[in-house]
Amino acid sequence: MSDVHIKSAEELVLMRESGRLLASVFTYLDPLIREGLSTMEINNLAEAFIVDKLNARPASKGQYGFPYVLNTSVNQVVCHGMPSETHKLKAGDIVNVDITLEKNGYIADSSKMYLIGDVSPVARRLVDETYQAMWKGIHAVRPGATLGDVGHAIQQHARDKGYSVVRDYCGHGIGREMHEGPQVLHFGVPGKGLVLKEGMTFTIEPMINQGKAKVKTRRDGWTVVTADKKLSAQWEHTIAVTADGYEVLTLRDEERIQPQATH
Repeated sequence: MSDVHIKSAEELVLMRESGRLLASVFTYLDPLIREGLSTMEINNLAEAFIVDKLNARPASKGQYGFPYVLNTSVNQVVCHGMPSETHKLKAGDIVNVDITLEKNGYIADSSKMYLIGDVSPVARRLVDETYQAMWKGIHAVRPGATLGDVGHAIQQHARDKGYSVVRDYCGHGIGREMHEGPQVLHFGVPGKGLVLKEGMTFTIEPMINQGKAKVKTRRDGWTVVTADKKLSAQWEHTIAVTADGYEVLTLRDEERIQPQATH
């Protein structure tokens, strides 16, 4: 992972455009992700839209040897779920769709949870509280705050709701490279860690488990699952630190009523 790169105003314009385009991919997928669709069909739909409609590049394809455009992490899969022709979504599933997009040399990264059919109240609550945990972290972003503040806000919310935070994976700086500095942990101590500065760009992407935090990787070398086979959820946005707070570069249309932080 490279050093922290402070983005110029010109670079932020380009990152904002990548984020806007990525948000539009989710808008396109929203009515299509449903019971009976295979996770590979989600991958193929996203690839065609990114390449043909947006004239952009799916940045995950080929990164570290990963062969697909996105990750589809269903139920007990924490992250890095590999699309499959044979894995069809069924009623009651929760699935995280994690997509990256590069346009004009700059990358955006975001993920969203989808609830398939009639989802149990327990699963729905995990998804909702994970979303709130991500926003708790986002609301802690401002110049002079620390990454410890961000991680603590996420961890505190998850713990208060009876969940655990995955510690093996984290958010990351992003820009010309998918993974730049810093590492953005989803747990931490207030006032500790890197001090945030205007122009930093990074992802906040907490993985929250219904049970214990321990995870393991399947034999495919990619798919990460909960060790206790309980459910996991994740949401992700790409964030820029602004002069007085933050900007969510991948904000989707349905989120524009999300209350902003008060500092």
